[in-house]
Amino acid sequence: MTRRTAALALTLLLTLALAGCSRSRDALTIYSGRTQNLVGPLLERFNQETGIAIDVKYGDSAELALLLAEEGERSPADVFLSQSPGATGFLAGKGLLGQLDGRLLDKVDPRFRNRGGRWVGLSARQRVLVYNTAMVAERDLPDSVLDLTGPRFAGKVAVAPSNGSFQDFVTAMRQLKGDDAAARWLRDMARNRPRTYANNNAIVEAVGRGEIPMGLVNHYYNYRFQKENPATPSRNHYFHGGDVGALVIPSTASVLAGSDQADEAARFVEFLLSPEAQRYFSDQTFEYPLVPGIPAAEGLPPLGSVESPSYDVDDLGGGLERTVELIRSSGFNGV
Repeated sequence: MTRRTAALALTLLLTLALAGCSRSRDALTIYSGRTQNLVGPLLERFNQETGIAIDVKYGDSAELALLLAEEGERSPADVFLSQSPGATGFLAGKGLLGQLDGRLLDKVDPRFRNRGGRWVGLSARQRVLVYNTAMVAERDLPDSVLDLTGPRFAGKVAVAPSNGSFQDFVTAMRQLKGDDAAARWLRDMARNRPRTYANNNAIVEAVGRGEIPMGLVNHYYNYRFQKENPATPSRNHYFHGGDVGALVIPSTASVLAGSDQADEAARFVEFLLSPEAQRYFSDQTFEYPLVPGIPAAEGLPPLGSVESPSYDVDDLGGGLERTVELIRSSGFNGV
């Protein structure tokens, strides 16, 4: 059994166990935009350490945020885990997130947490271009993500337009380059016949088997594939010089304002910022831990050396709806 299979089996067992206490008044209810194979082992560990029962609902971060907005104060959710700070910021803007304790917020650099204290970053991911070394020569890789609209990349690039990280990337592009430039890039990309996939994982798999030469993803997916199969021909290409394609995006945790288990919810967030959980993000998922003193996984450059463009992470939430409109109107499929 591979590590990935073992992890999936573990999380499936956890899901079955959690289903038995579904919507229990004594269970901590978590809406998770992070997948089972990523955070399932952490949820089980928290349950073992504290005895607090957990009820978890997995789904796409943006879709869960829309569900939480629809449920409002009636929502059973206590905690929202999001792949996307944009989805979390959307909820913060609607007043649906509670205030986190300052000692939790202070564990993380201010650029990876909400100024109003409504959410905190857990891990960081850098945007990269994953490519198949048998199909693309390193010298032919683009200098900037903006170059991918050129004719030599027509039909050769994979994207996941419905994915939260891609949408955050577009929102950041709007912030850094302006709406007109972002809309133009989206239209030109759509005309360049990209292949669309549901998520980053599917893109890296497709690149690895030679279905598509390259794709826009977060850095850690290919590290996980290479760990399981060092012979995989996919590699990460990093954009430099503060290119918008090198964006560093945090995953987030927040407590719902309407939670009737705010203490247990805060305890869970504190656990996710503990050295044990931060090492898990580093060693098992290849994401950047955000609590100082926990090193990045072997082979990853230190987070402080990563050339990400400077942007306002809080603005991602306020721009999410407009970003989705721009992506849809540009002609992408699957949004």
